[in-house]
Amino acid sequence: MRTAKYKRDTTETKIEGFLDLDGKGIFKGTTGLGFLDHMLTLFAFHGSFDLELNITGDLHVDSHHTMEDCGIVLGTMIREALGDRMGIYRYGSFTIPMDETLISVYLDISNRPVLVYGIRFTREYLGECATEDFGEFFRGLTNAAGMTLHLVQHYGENNHHIIEGAFKAFGRALRQGVTITGEGVSSTKGLL
Repeated sequence: MRTAKYKRDTTETKIEGFLDLDGKGIFKGTTGLGFLDHMLTLFAFHGSFDLELNITGDLHVDSHHTMEDCGIVLGTMIREALGDRMGIYRYGSFTIPMDETLISVYLDISNRPVLVYGIRFTREYLGECATEDFGEFFRGLTNAAGMTLHLVQHYGENNHHIIEGAFKAFGRALRQGVTITGEGVSSTKGLL
């Protein structure tokens, strides 16, 4: 089973998480940020992952630490659930048309963390989440998971649709990348 449990306890956040890469697409728990919970629900559903996150964060300060640490924990669980990455497809890409918005995600589970973040917002907040903190979420995730991740906003006007498209596309692209092919290491180097 490709699962991982992880607990992170800092002065800013306390997080307990569980991830099953071969799940049914169910998110449980709460981050304390309703809008982030909504995005994680979409990610889990579209990736067919079972994800549980329970977070107590310093939301009296702002959303930054909770969102960044949530990304770190999710990325760590992805890395741990993949183990040696043997037999995975490695690459994934998906484009989501979300009403007037078009978002693409491209990823390489290569053990080389790089984030190219092309998401642009015109509002400061979505729910309780500072929109700039979504970049921190994905940065923490890519660094902890050891993946290259490109998020591309082709166009779009509605900020909710923009980030919703990104989470849906990320879930579907990651589903492709973690799919087992049974072909050993997907690299001419023999190691990811």
